[in-house]
Amino acid sequence: MAARYRVSPRGGMGVHRDIASALAAAARKNRPARIEIAPGHYAEPLLVRGEVELVATGEPGSVTVILPSGTALETAGTVLARGLVLASRDADVVRCAAGTLTLEHTEVRAPAGVCVHATPGTAVTLRDSAFRHGRVLFSGAGGHVERCRFTDAADNALAAIEGARVSVRDSRFTGARIHGVRVSGAQAEVTGCELTGTGLAALFADTQAWLAVADCTIADVGAEAVGYLQHSRGTVDRVRVTGSEHGIAVAEGSDPVVRGCVFTGCRDTGITVRAGRGRFEDCEVAEAGNVAVFVSERGAPEVHGLRVAGGNVGVVVTGTGSRGAFHGVRVADLTSVALRAYEGGKAVFRDVRVERCVTHLESRGDAGTTAEVDGGVFTDFSMSAAEVLGTSRVTLRQVTAERGTVGFAVAEEAQLFLTDCDARAVTSAGAAALGKGRLVARRLRVAGSESLGLLAQDQSRLEVHDSEFTDCASVGAFFRDQAGGLFVGCAVSGTGAAGVRHNGLVSMPSLRSSLSVEEWKDEANQPPPTHVTYNNVTIHGGVRDSQLAVGNERVDMNQRIDSRQTPHTDEDGSPA
Repeated sequence: MAARYRVSPRGGMGVHRDIASALAAAARKNRPARIEIAPGHYAEPLLVRGEVELVATGEPGSVTVILPSGTALETAGTVLARGLVLASRDADVVRCAAGTLTLEHTEVRAPAGVCVHATPGTAVTLRDSAFRHGRVLFSGAGGHVERCRFTDAADNALAAIEGARVSVRDSRFTGARIHGVRVSGAQAEVTGCELTGTGLAALFADTQAWLAVADCTIADVGAEAVGYLQHSRGTVDRVRVTGSEHGIAVAEGSDPVVRGCVFTGCRDTGITVRAGRGRFEDCEVAEAGNVAVFVSERGAPEVHGLRVAGGNVGVVVTGTGSRGAFHGVRVADLTSVALRAYEGGKAVFRDVRVERCVTHLESRGDAGTTAEVDGGVFTDFSMSAAEVLGTSRVTLRQVTAERGTVGFAVAEEAQLFLTDCDARAVTSAGAAALGKGRLVARRLRVAGSESLGLLAQDQSRLEVHDSEFTDCASVGAFFRDQAGGLFVGCAVSGTGAAGVRHNGLVSMPSLRSSLSVEEWKDEANQPPPTHVTYNNVTIHGGVRDSQLAVGNERVDMNQRIDSRQTPHTDEDGSPA
């Protein structure tokens, strides 16, 4: 049983007037001691050795140990302090030099120093306590923090460094000037905590740290809510973030697993991966100010079950060497592009649904810029479901585009590959090739366009196989300018004004159409058209190398073109 020592400023029989004298008496006995301290102010440094309890007999905070400078409490042994207020203006207010230390219902104030310093090889437990202005530092130490409050730290509120192992539960961090919790070359678990108003990242891991975060809420921080740098790892589960600059940032070789998190109202990005990796499962980004998910500088995340709602841009993969794999993506109600591969980035999407955005998929950049979509539904787009620019390449398989201006568009010198894709109820064109763009389509189906089914113009090249164009109000397929290529085994039907309008540079073997097939004339550069009437059929302009069947329900048209106009197939090939 511990020997009891009583302390009171008023003294009395068997009562010590100061804490130091009680500690000295206990040290002489060399046995476990319990120091019971009456309310009052004690301006004395406390040096505690052995197995000792320091307990305030009044309400928590009724015993104050406040020094103008220096360490207020230094321990070596097995020490418990309960109900005290400890304060000093510099150095370590509380220092565990050896052994273990437990603080309960204690307040520590460090206006210009460290609240608690757990030195290498020690173990410190903080429970139901408050720490103001200074940081709590675990340096190569073990630690457990439970139901504590960290307020207005001038530095990091809590830091685990140099191999420390710390768990933090059900605690609150407010107003730290740098980080709420920093883990550097150490391990930490943070569970059920609330972090607000930090100057930089609320939770930050660097230098090969391990940081596991679960069931936390983070709000109004100056940088990322959670950050992993310098080959750090860990897990982030069920974290809710509002009002940070970035929701989570992964960089410099870091590779965390992030599950079930919600990032709302981030001023810049929800998820940022820069030169790092990471696995993200069932996460949601809402109302991001710039980009919901941003991958750059050789970042390579794997994302499963992503939901993006509101904000500016959805997913961006940019920069040479950057790549991202996205499975089960749902994006809605953005003011700009939903999915973007940019300037050398490579993005792969599986099972995608995008609704009510300006452009649903965009690629722009050099030939190293690629995007693939396997299984997608793009609905209600203002401009295009897919837009391919620069010299980038996009492959779409089993993708449906419905209700928008243009379904699938390729321009400049880019390449677009479509397999088993559908475009429905578009206002301008189901698919379009412009500039020097290349369009390769197999089993493309366009239905209900208010204007064109397929448009090829400028010097674009196309290879369209076994495709169908139905009920296009103006023209099923329109080839103009110097556009050329193949239109093989295709069908055009419905009640439109014309089935095919062509420039003579597109080979159309096995064309099936119940509508007219007309040669396009550039009215600005052509003489007045000729009119030839035969068997009640009027042909406007010249017809060459054609076979025309009159009175049939279907038109089969075969056309030979100069071999110099044969479409070029490069080593990329076309999708099966």
